[in-house]
This record gives sequence, structure tokens and C-alpha cells, in this order.
Amino acid sequence: MEIKSSIFGEQIIDPSTIINFPNGIPGFEDQTRFKLFHQEGDNPLVFWLQSLDDESLIFSVAQPSIFNINYDFILNDSEEAILGIEDISDILILIMLHKDASAQPTIKGSIRSPLVINSAKRIGLQKILTQVEQSITLTDISNEINVSESA
Repeated sequence: MEIKSSIFGEQIIDPSTIINFPNGIPGFEDQTRFKLFHQEGDNPLVFWLQSLDDESLIFSVAQPSIFNINYDFILNDSEEAILGIEDISDILILIMLHKDASAQPTIKGSIRSPLVINSAKRIGLQKILTQVEQSITLTDISNEINVSESA
């Protein structure tokens, strides 16, 4: 399947690697199909979640572990039903990142609303947490980007 991205240009992807967000992502409820890309290399720090419905919509995401974050939350019945989790090891948690425009470049991640993805079924949702600090900061990550498809 061929997709277009305003950042990555035309890409050929395996349709079985598409991640569906049945309810979209808050603020982007009409965007339900995404593809996860990563920086080439052994241990990518940043991933990109590209909308397949809008080539200009892309989110920078990362695993919480790079910020030394370990989540401990419970999914409600509705969230469990959406994700269809059968094996806890299939859960992938990502946090959305954004670049701070202050004088010293930093990357911030919202830990209050992680993405929870069933990697086996390729279904995701954004979990809104109420009892977590709002954001974290990481020094600027290299601007060098080499893109690879994440399965």
C-alpha cells in the first residue's frame, strides 16, 4: 500500500502494520488509521505516528522508558474492550512529544495522556490520566532523521 506524508514523502507500507484508533485521538477524532515509523538504528528514541487519512498529520512519540517513566494504571472495561488485549506483553505505551519553542531547545512529553496500543491486533487509544504530573523535559534530540517502517 502506498501512502503520502508531508514529512516522509511517498512510502510503501504493509497494510497489516496499520494501527487503528477506533475513536481517533482526542482533537483528531476523525483520524483513525496510523502508521508508526522510527529512526533508523538499533535503539530509536523517537517514533513518528503518521495519519493515513491526512498526510499533514504526524505525531512524534517515544517510549516512556527514555524518560525513566513506568506507568501503573488500570484500563476501564470500555478501554479493554476497544483494545481486545489477550496478552499483557502485547501492550505498547507511547507518549506524545512536542518541541518547546523557548530559547533553549527542549523536547517535552505529555505523560498525562499516553497512547496505549495492542501491538498484536494493531488497535490503539489515548488514555487520559488524572493523577500524574503534566509534562517532562528532555534535552534536544538530534535533527538527523532517517526513516524506517516500524512493524
